[in-house]
Amino acid sequence: MYEALLQVMTAQIGTGGPLDRVLAGHEDDPGPSGLALRLLGTVHRLVLERRAEDLAAYYPSVGGHFDLEAALPALLSVLDEQHDAVAEGLARPPQTNEVGRGAALVGALLRLSATDHPVRLVELGASAGLNLRADHFRCSGSGGAWGPPDSPVVLADVWKGVPTPADRQLRVVERVGCDPSPIDPTSRQGQVLLTAYVWPDQRSRLERLRGAFEVAARVPVEVHRMGAGEMVASLQLQPGRCTVVWHSVMWQYVDPAEQALATTHVERLAAQGSTDAPFVHVYLEPMRRSPGAAHEFVVAVEQWPPGPTGRDPVIGTTSGHGLPVTWER
Repeated sequence: MYEALLQVMTAQIGTGGPLDRVLAGHEDDPGPSGLALRLLGTVHRLVLERRAEDLAAYYPSVGGHFDLEAALPALLSVLDEQHDAVAEGLARPPQTNEVGRGAALVGALLRLSATDHPVRLVELGASAGLNLRADHFRCSGSGGAWGPPDSPVVLADVWKGVPTPADRQLRVVERVGCDPSPIDPTSRQGQVLLTAYVWPDQRSRLERLRGAFEVAARVPVEVHRMGAGEMVASLQLQPGRCTVVWHSVMWQYVDPAEQALATTHVERLAAQGSTDAPFVHVYLEPMRRSPGAAHEFVVAVEQWPPGPTGRDPVIGTTSGHGLPVTWER
């Protein structure tokens, strides 16, 4: 649906119409800023909030049926009539708290001997902290199934490649995250905002998100309003526990100074990692494995004391929404 809309919307650029007016000032936004997702996510939110009734008829997320020819003029009308609301949304980064990425986190942690310790899970750019509850999701695939059989979030057949040791235990004893604009997933307002950044015709993602709201209602998580650098700077390792810092598809939204601060303190914690107080850095981010290579969404692990995986931190690949994960080791 979004692919079709964006293809026809490009013909509107340069015509002086409502799309040009709402995008004014964003002409030089870099690709990683997610301008298209910010635009369509903001419009989807207006649909979910019943502020775009004519357009809602073409959005499957609210019971509509997508029709490209009819949807385009309705969308342009929303951009024209609700210019200020759309412009405000464009100023905010996407809040794509994609639940599918939890499969990468769980699969990675099950591979690490360090997580025989109770786990302190820290997420950077956590949004609503849904994936801080990933151990309450049911995941399955190569290696078997793991997680509560009655979980409302079922990520079925999502592990490919090298089998995941699904017979291992994982005990998360602390969950904390940070985000510049944290969202409460137990509130109606928060749920609407998170739903807005799921593409309206992707029913499986919408179902996963609704299941994650159920998990969030019973598993408390603390997400602080702060940047990644400040969050990592505040961390200290704890004896008898494994401290895991995790993030997914958020690094591109962090400015270079904040990236440098976070990296400095990851290195500090790495230098302090010990057998009794191990430190693990897990991430799912787009990257090139070598200069000139294509971008991939990789799942990577760095751990201290070092594990048997060698210098290459990449242990698998996935899609931007986290499913499936193809494990390389």
